[in-house]
Amino acid sequence: MSPARARHALTAATVIAAACVCAAPAATAAPPNWSGRYTVVTFASQKIGTSIATRQPEPDFSAQYTFSTTCVGTCVATAGDGPAPSNPTVPQPSRYTWDGRQWVFNYNWQWECFRGEGLPREYAAARSLVFYAPTADGSMFGTWRTEILDGVCKGTVVMPVAAYPA
Repeated sequence: MSPARARHALTAATVIAAACVCAAPAATAAPPNWSGRYTVVTFASQKIGTSIATRQPEPDFSAQYTFSTTCVGTCVATAGDGPAPSNPTVPQPSRYTWDGRQWVFNYNWQWECFRGEGLPREYAAARSLVFYAPTADGSMFGTWRTEILDGVCKGTVVMPVAAYPA
């Protein structure tokens, strides 16, 4: 075999071997599962953003919920068996969709803006995006970002959130 033919044969064999490696089926990860009892914490004391609401002191708050996950095309974790939110405009139950790396809940509601002692609260259109990213120990950490669209509290409010297995 001539040296040129030998190089061609080696190159062809390398291409075929590489194609076989590339064509091998990739191992698929197990579907995500957010199921069981969790303590969900919103760190309101650490809120930041452009809204005047970020300058109003607020304590952290937490509650326990039971999550159940169903995967039919898309995986959805639903929070149940927990307290209702104090603001009745927050959609219930909370349903988090898996986007490939985190659980996401995107919704529209009415922000309850505190305007000062003795003044009535103002409700303003808002949209929120909440996400929780899982960690190796089963806890989840993320952010709750709200954009208040009008009124005295217009602007953004961003708070860290966490979910711990109970």
